Amino acid sequence: MISTNDDHRHHQFSDSDSDSDHGQTGSSSLLHADLSNSIFKSYLEFTNQSSPSASDLSKIQSFLTTSSSGALSCLICLERIKPSHPTWSCSSLCFAVFHLACIQSWSRQSSDLSAARATTRLPISSQHASEISTWNCPKCRVQYSRSQIPKHYHCFCGKLQDPPSDDPWILPHSCGEVCNRPLKHNCGHNCLLLCHPGPCPSCPKLIKSKCYCSAVSEVRRCGFKNFSCNNLCSKPLQCGVHKCVQPCHDGPCPPCAARGVYSCRCGKEKQERECHDREFRCEGACNRALKCGKHRCEKGCHEIGGCGECPLQGKRACPCGKRVYEGMPCDVTTPLCGATCDKTLSCGLHRCHERCHRGTCMETCRIVVIKSCRCGSLRKEVCGRKLRCKNHKCPAPCHRGACAPCPVMVTISCACGETHFEVPCGTEMDQKPPRCPKQCHIARLCRHGSNSKPHKCHYGGCPPCRLICDEEYPCGHKCNLRCHGPISPPNPEFTLKPKKKKSVHQTEYTPGSPCPPCPELVWRSCVGQHVGADRMMVCSDKTQFSCDNLCGNPLSCGNHYCTKTCHALKNLSATPFQKERSNSCEECHLPCQKERRPTCSHPCPLPCHPEECPPCKVLVKRSCHCGSMVHVFECLYYNSLSEKEQMAVRSCGGPCHRKLPNCTHLCPETCHPGACPSPDKCRKKVFVRCKCQTLKKEWFCQDVQAAHRNAGSDPRDIPKNQYGIGLLPCNSACKSKVQVVDSELHSRKSKVMEEKEPETEKNVPKRKRRRQQVQEGKQISRLQKIVAAMKWLLLIVTLVVVLIAITNYGYKGLMWLSDWMNEVEEQRQRRTYRRV
Repeated sequence: MISTNDDHRHHQFSDSDSDSDHGQTGSSSLLHADLSNSIFKSYLEFTNQSSPSASDLSKIQSFLTTSSSGALSCLICLERIKPSHPTWSCSSLCFAVFHLACIQSWSRQSSDLSAARATTRLPISSQHASEISTWNCPKCRVQYSRSQIPKHYHCFCGKLQDPPSDDPWILPHSCGEVCNRPLKHNCGHNCLLLCHPGPCPSCPKLIKSKCYCSAVSEVRRCGFKNFSCNNLCSKPLQCGVHKCVQPCHDGPCPPCAARGVYSCRCGKEKQERECHDREFRCEGACNRALKCGKHRCEKGCHEIGGCGECPLQGKRACPCGKRVYEGMPCDVTTPLCGATCDKTLSCGLHRCHERCHRGTCMETCRIVVIKSCRCGSLRKEVCGRKLRCKNHKCPAPCHRGACAPCPVMVTISCACGETHFEVPCGTEMDQKPPRCPKQCHIARLCRHGSNSKPHKCHYGGCPPCRLICDEEYPCGHKCNLRCHGPISPPNPEFTLKPKKKKSVHQTEYTPGSPCPPCPELVWRSCVGQHVGADRMMVCSDKTQFSCDNLCGNPLSCGNHYCTKTCHALKNLSATPFQKERSNSCEECHLPCQKERRPTCSHPCPLPCHPEECPPCKVLVKRSCHCGSMVHVFECLYYNSLSEKEQMAVRSCGGPCHRKLPNCTHLCPETCHPGACPSPDKCRKKVFVRCKCQTLKKEWFCQDVQAAHRNAGSDPRDIPKNQYGIGLLPCNSACKSKVQVVDSELHSRKSKVMEEKEPETEKNVPKRKRRRQQVQEGKQISRLQKIVAAMKWLLLIVTLVVVLIAITNYGYKGLMWLSDWMNEVEEQRQRRTYRRV
């Protein structure tokens, strides 16, 4: 356990789980900032930066953040990596950190499995398989050899073994010294950071570098010294004639693609080819005269001057090799030495006894030997075995080994018959036809005819035409296969049957066969001709398909579209097969939804139709402006009028009959649209009274409104019975009249109180009596509902009891009937037994 006094310094990298306490968050972040500053200090000073914002430092910054939060985990055991745990980090791609023990176990198991697989799949020993076995990083899967299995705990830079873990001011698993690892791209500089995880940042030093094409020079960071100026490369290509036309790029320039007409090596044939592929060989022989002037070069197409010396010049020996001749002309045949050939024959026991001769020695040894049968009782000298030609028997005496070839000779000739030679019987099957220097006179039967390249006289049939067929299909495309038209049959007079050789490569055509179906890929639309539903299909494939979208074609009504799934449309010019597979679009049964002209709100009464809708004859009601009369118009007539004309037609021609807003009088104008004009200038006469309504005068309504406004009240808020009251002042006559009225009211009230009697049933108001009658009726109706519900319940119970009784007695009756039938059957059987 770490002491309490050391908690303040070691809480960041404590082995306990107390590093997640809330009280240590502030000091942890401070220590993390100090570690970041110390690690990046030299790099930031060199690059004149204030913070590690470069993307190269993101891996280190991420590790510091993960480590400070205690979230650094091993991807193998998924446990947290503590500062005191020995670790190993991948140095190739991902730079992930693992427990040393976990990665050692992982690498050994992976390499053992790799060795076992190699032993079972390859013919190698287990020791060699173990030496060449490999293992992969658990995260990035980079491959390591078995010798790279980690054995010791090193810091990130690899200089210090078993780095300390008790110093809080040094990054865990780090030595605290300058990394000093060589930077990438082999720039020659070393890393300036302190020992750190992750990849080293790009080299920050400033150097003068050139672009890829070396045309532009700039001062750049060493880590980013390679750049493109985006201008044309213009480097000389390998051909030495043209220059690179690509933008400034890294690596070697692409092959020269400039096209031109170039000659083959021997100069006899010219072709249009790309510059980088300008050297080629034609199919003809060199046939140039050699230096001797007596023979010609028999090599294939080659450079001029590469024929070499005549192969018949220099030292030559006789056929048996016993005598050597020097300085003989190449056109002189080597003389025979006259000595015995003495070459070993094919039997392996005897030698050739003939004199020095040209050509091979006799294939079969002709020395006569006595041959015994299997039992040894019979010996004879005549062979009589069937020869290898399978046509004749051996005429030689009994001999050892194979019989001599058949002495019969067979003539092999070219097609024209002028060039021929003889071969022994039975060997004509293995002989090649003779070469004839004359041109073949057989006319080609394919469509190219005279355009084909002429060839020499040959043995057997003419070679197939090498040109492209180029025959046009009915669809407009052309056949791109080699010519597969008919070829001329060989001359039967000079035809032999050579051995059939197995063809290694299967040809794409057969001579004399018609062109195959068009293989070109074309975009073909669906049967409904929908846009965007095309498919790539072989041109010769006439299969039709549906795109499963809605048809969408206009119906016969011209207003709606077909909602069927994509189908073939009927076409008068279609073939019978297409007509059979085509379907007509659905019929429109919807009501007409066209907008009528002139515009109105009434729908067309006809079903959906393509022509214009008939005029609307519906009668519409429109009230006059004052609301006293309702006009009936024909919709077509009313909607064809302009807005001004509609307003004029709707007027009833009488008074407006609308109440003015400020008084109780009606508008004096003729029926008109909109608000009534001049509501404040009503000229109707109104009686004006005092408050006691004793005095009375006749004023114009507009004066009464003005008087009310002057009194501080709105004429529209004054009730009808109070309109004009109180506008005249009361006088003395008004006061005396008020007193008389008050005395009369008091006298009437006293009389009423004296004559008042107790309230009887006759004096009850009618409303109260009606309310009582309704309540009594409700009580009676509730009682009736309860009685009806009880009756229904009793009826249901009775029905249930009856059903149960019927079921019970019915079941008992069936059981009784079954028992009775069983008894009758037993009695019948007893009677039968008694009789027996």
